[in-house]
Amino acid sequence: MRRGPQRPEEPYRINERITAPKVRVVGEDIKVDVYPIHLAIRMAQDKGLDLVEISPNADPPVCKIVDYSKFKYEQKKKQKEIKAKAQKVVLKEIRFGPNTDEHDFNFKLKHAENFLKEGAKVKATVFFAGRSIVYKERGEILLLKFAQGLEEFGKVEQMPKLEGKRMGMIIMAKTAKK
Repeated sequence: MRRGPQRPEEPYRINERITAPKVRVVGEDIKVDVYPIHLAIRMAQDKGLDLVEISPNADPPVCKIVDYSKFKYEQKKKQKEIKAKAQKVVLKEIRFGPNTDEHDFNFKLKHAENFLKEGAKVKATVFFAGRSIVYKERGEILLLKFAQGLEEFGKVEQMPKLEGKRMGMIIMAKTAKK
């Protein structure tokens, strides 16, 4: 039997959903103190507001007398701001073969320079197809030469590492903040 969409559970307990027998009450124009739950709920109702449990792990739990819908809106707004401030790191991949010639190498080096200037991370990968796996050291030399060519724009975050038929390294932009 299918039901309609379930409403997600509220992140905060409000009013009668608060299970603690005593709570510390905070809010505007309220004496901060520990009150029995029934008295705290009555105080909130007298002001036409809700009692919201904001810190359930405290001893006793901390509750705030606020308009719950306004409180939820403020919390959502804060989360959005935090998310907007979080830096998004872009990872660009550049692939080589173990026998990449000088012109192709320089062409890919220029692209990597531009990616690093934009603040992206660059993952340089040497792909060993078929029997070319016997040239592992060529791949490593190629990657180290690549890192050396990008020295002024970025620094190596992960040294060349062989994973199956691929050898890869990661270079991060010098201007990027940790």
